[in-house]
Amino acid sequence: MLSSRGSRLWVCTRCSRRVIKGNQSLNQIRWESSTATATATATPSTDAAKLPFDHFTSSRHDDAVLRELFDAPSGRTFASFSLKKSQGLFKNRYLTSPDGFLAFAQKNLERATKIVHRVLSASSAREYQTLVRDLDRLSDLLCRVLDMADFVRMTHPDVRFQQAAADAWSMVYQYMNQLNTMTGLSDQLGEAMSRPEVTSTWSEEEKQVAELLKLDFMKSAVNLPKAARDKFVELSSHISDVGSAFVQGMEPERKAVTLPSHRFYGLYPGLAASLKTRSNISIPTTGSEAAAALQSVYDEETRKEIYLAQRRASGRTIKLLETMLKLRAELANLAGFQSHGHMALKDRMMAKSPASVMEFLLALRDHNAPIIQHELSELTQKKRERLAMQDATLQAWDRDFYMEQIRAEMRSRVRFDDHLTAYFSVGTVIQGLSRLFDRLYGIRLVPRETLPGETWHPDVKRLDVVSDNGGQVAVLYCDLFYRPQKSPNPAHFTVRCSREILPDEVEEAGLDLSSPNTPAFESAEQAANDGMEISTHDGTLKQLPTIALVCDFPKNDNAKEPAFLSFYSVETLFHEMGHAIHSILARTSFQNVSGTRCATDFAELPSTLMEHFAADRTVLSLFARHWKTDKPLPYDLVAERIRVSKRFEGIDTEHQILLAMVDQAYHSPEVTSSSSFDSTAAFHDIQHRFAHGPRDPPRDPLAGLLRPPAQLRQHLLQLPL
Repeated sequence: MLSSRGSRLWVCTRCSRRVIKGNQSLNQIRWESSTATATATATPSTDAAKLPFDHFTSSRHDDAVLRELFDAPSGRTFASFSLKKSQGLFKNRYLTSPDGFLAFAQKNLERATKIVHRVLSASSAREYQTLVRDLDRLSDLLCRVLDMADFVRMTHPDVRFQQAAADAWSMVYQYMNQLNTMTGLSDQLGEAMSRPEVTSTWSEEEKQVAELLKLDFMKSAVNLPKAARDKFVELSSHISDVGSAFVQGMEPERKAVTLPSHRFYGLYPGLAASLKTRSNISIPTTGSEAAAALQSVYDEETRKEIYLAQRRASGRTIKLLETMLKLRAELANLAGFQSHGHMALKDRMMAKSPASVMEFLLALRDHNAPIIQHELSELTQKKRERLAMQDATLQAWDRDFYMEQIRAEMRSRVRFDDHLTAYFSVGTVIQGLSRLFDRLYGIRLVPRETLPGETWHPDVKRLDVVSDNGGQVAVLYCDLFYRPQKSPNPAHFTVRCSREILPDEVEEAGLDLSSPNTPAFESAEQAANDGMEISTHDGTLKQLPTIALVCDFPKNDNAKEPAFLSFYSVETLFHEMGHAIHSILARTSFQNVSGTRCATDFAELPSTLMEHFAADRTVLSLFARHWKTDKPLPYDLVAERIRVSKRFEGIDTEHQILLAMVDQAYHSPEVTSSSSFDSTAAFHDIQHRFAHGPRDPPRDPLAGLLRPPAQLRQHLLQLPL
């Protein structure tokens, strides 16, 4: 019945794919001898025909401070921390210290228990009429803890906060699983839905929420005997524990490849210098350095060693993966489904069964086959020309190298191509997003100084989302820059959903104000949302969507210049902002249908649409100016970069298709029907049957596991159903 499925971390196809591609372009930004920031005076002139509109200045709002906030050197932006008393993480007054997570969880569980008793005792038509709202609030109370704790345990740099958040998450998740299998709640919902005098008073939104809750109960095996329901709760908790261990502990069998430096001929000079120790170079097997080496190192045996080391997961990682897959399969069988795949697809908008998914993937593969065959032929020919060997065979570890060779030839024909990043400082892109949102939706991003303890790191900037009439619509926290131990995966978190706060909730919060365990609040309305932001638009009290965007963009070591983004990173930021806009604008009275709390396949639509804006010349004319000369971006630079990036789109597409097929295999009935399910064998079986061109050598553990993209990554990270 209850879950935080839509409010949680989104690591989707585009996000994870952009991590890899972004790292490739980041290699060039960091290590190529000529960078965009070193050539400010060489900006090409603008062709007016290439820039049909000039929206550089905003006609209604001064957004220069927005650009300054992200581009100014440290010390010239809003102070994020002080010695004053903490006002709570995200302004949540419970979270002024790690210990606050326990109090926060306990308070919400106390309120949730009262609602459970009220729902179970409902008997009159009037009581049943409010049942959907009660269940939605019950879900919101639990998700307030789960979504906040999920974000903190994965992102906060303080291990004390991480541990406290993990403990709170486990406590509430266990309680939620017990509610999901509570027959009394399911029966009461069914009773309410069967009464015309009840359903006739519900809005369309309430009816939709009721249907979603009913489906969630079914997926939670609520109709099974008590022993089976208890087993469901036990399995759910076990899956959560194993899944968390898997995500946090994914590691390669071999952490680095260390070889004599002469074997790395061709490696970007700056990178080679940074990794060299005496006469050896040591390349980490996970990260952008390995991707750079596969693109640039001339020696094929060196590339092979790096490639295979990159794709050999540790035994512990494989064991955790297979344990998680078997537990998921067992849970699905217990709930009456053939497989976890059948269970997960039950509430999707498009493909409703694994068979439909596979049919689509096979059709997509057939459509893509001529494209990838042509691309592989080009790469093979390139290798034969370089080696002067007409019988040379293209290997899996050759693809990145020869793709980069061909792309380099394409780039060399374009003047000033290396200077594209100079038009995309982080502040400039954020400013452009605000201008785009202003024109599309009538909202804009406004910097807001944070209170002590409101953010988790000094790099984090708060932006208020404000409407044309000045009303606050949402709160957006941007944690955009790299730091050690921070996840490299771009991610969108909805820490708190939009939802209407009813008068009786305010009254309840007011009664709690005098409690010794309740933090200090200025009003009952503020207490009803734990101190986090609220709005009273049109006289309706709502909790505002609170969103965190986490990226891993490189800072600029030159203190006189801002941080710059590759075009890949610009697309990534637009994509993540698409998720954020979904959460910001899809404001509802019920949190179960708010923002990204929707069918998972639909959740990618707004973000995918946003990517197209990043490449539109009219949109780019809103903001893309040279950081130093202020001249507008010549669109030819972007058009050429897009053409280069799509040069081997067939190979990229097949990679995603194969990973989707692996995902299907990993969540198929065979996982339970076979006593010795082997994830590595399943992966190689998919490759053998469906891959074009060179394949990994047999028995190398799961390719892509260490940095899994696409649907596979999404399944592995979004642990609760």
